[in-house]
Amino acid sequence: MATKGLVTTEILAALTAIVGESYVFFDKENLTHYGHDETEKLLYLPEVVVKPRTSQEIASIMQLCNQHIIPVTPRGGGTGLSGGALPQLGGVLLSTERLNTIIEIDERNLQVTTEPGVITEVLQDAVKEKGLFYPPDPSSKGSCFIGGNIAENSGGPKAVKYGVVKDYVLNLEVVLPTGDIIWTGANVLKNVTGYNLTQLMVGSEGTLGIVTKIVLKLIPLPKFDLLMLVPFNDLEKASEAVSAIFRAGFTPSALELIEIDALMIVSKMVDSHAVPVTPDIAAHLIIEVDGNNMDVLMSEMEQIAELMVTYDGGEVFFADDAQQKAELWKLRRRAAEAVKSVGYTIEEDTVVPRAHLPALIKGVKALGKEYDFHAVCYGHAGDGNLHVRIHKEGIPNSFGNAEMNKALRALFELVYSLGGTISGEHGIGLIQKSYMDIVFKEANLNLMRGIKKVFDPNNILNAGKIFDSIA
Repeated sequence: MATKGLVTTEILAALTAIVGESYVFFDKENLTHYGHDETEKLLYLPEVVVKPRTSQEIASIMQLCNQHIIPVTPRGGGTGLSGGALPQLGGVLLSTERLNTIIEIDERNLQVTTEPGVITEVLQDAVKEKGLFYPPDPSSKGSCFIGGNIAENSGGPKAVKYGVVKDYVLNLEVVLPTGDIIWTGANVLKNVTGYNLTQLMVGSEGTLGIVTKIVLKLIPLPKFDLLMLVPFNDLEKASEAVSAIFRAGFTPSALELIEIDALMIVSKMVDSHAVPVTPDIAAHLIIEVDGNNMDVLMSEMEQIAELMVTYDGGEVFFADDAQQKAELWKLRRRAAEAVKSVGYTIEEDTVVPRAHLPALIKGVKALGKEYDFHAVCYGHAGDGNLHVRIHKEGIPNSFGNAEMNKALRALFELVYSLGGTISGEHGIGLIQKSYMDIVFKEANLNLMRGIKKVFDPNNILNAGKIFDSIA
């Protein structure tokens, strides 16, 4: 596939006719802004940025680009960590930021219909005002878009109890690479009418179609939540305690692990003293429970605290009010931003069965010694999803670096040997695709390539993500 120089003067004029002159950009500042996301330190300039407002405008853009075989890269909030929105082939960068309307909150049926450019936290707050709850809450919820969450099947801390995005998507309006507009399902809770195109779209990383409307299931908002912090002086003991909580019959609404090195960095960045940081502490677990009966929640927290003592947990800190809870969550949610700012630019999104977390953490530390890198770990320990942030002197990017690729292949082989896989919520995108052979046979990959070819016969939509080609 040709990669650059396809957006001619005639194509620019056609794009301008579709969306208007005010929403077509080809100046260096805009191309640079939309040429990167939060993935490592990578930059690929598109040839033009377009900002459509409607499904029909997107359909017209896709028809034009499909006719002229021009690459199109869809982009939401630009918070991705696997390069899914990087326009590495040039062409058209299609931003969904103007599709930013919450269309309807249906309180009777516990549903919300929204456009993809709505910020996740904005949607959560809007339904919360109605006493409703949309649980998926990635750490970037204050800036990421619902559409991007659909593309990556995002999770976040609440996934351990409530599930991930796929568990809430009922129906999608999608513009296909050919320009056709379809609805994938129905606004119902049960549906076995044909193949499940809705779930196929969720997590497809913008390679099969561009989502333009979304119907999400909601649930009643829990009345209460309690939060506690448990310090451990041994990282493996902290990870062992995670599995023990579930085996004891508890299902927290969040269960996060944050290694002390990461906590020290983020505490300094946000100038917070909410969490004790002393040399004898190796990690903290953040444990939250929620529900509608405060007495039950208090009893659960007391029992979990007692259980933590048997895994050498230290003195438990209970958040007394909303402000303290917010402070603790701010520390956790800004961990990625903080450690990246001091050189931990390479992030891997590993996931294993939660009982194997101790082996994974031990293995990560051993690989760091073997391949001469330093890693800090944090993440959604309750569902086995560990984010591994890596700093290796002089190597800001793993993508295209043979030395780093060798180390990461060893990491992913370890993950696979523990019954896990190479991405829990960040996706494959651009930077993980060379490791897909670790977890899939060629037959699996050929099936995926075949699906891509049916949806996108000219391979123009987010081409080069997940796998190199569909031939």
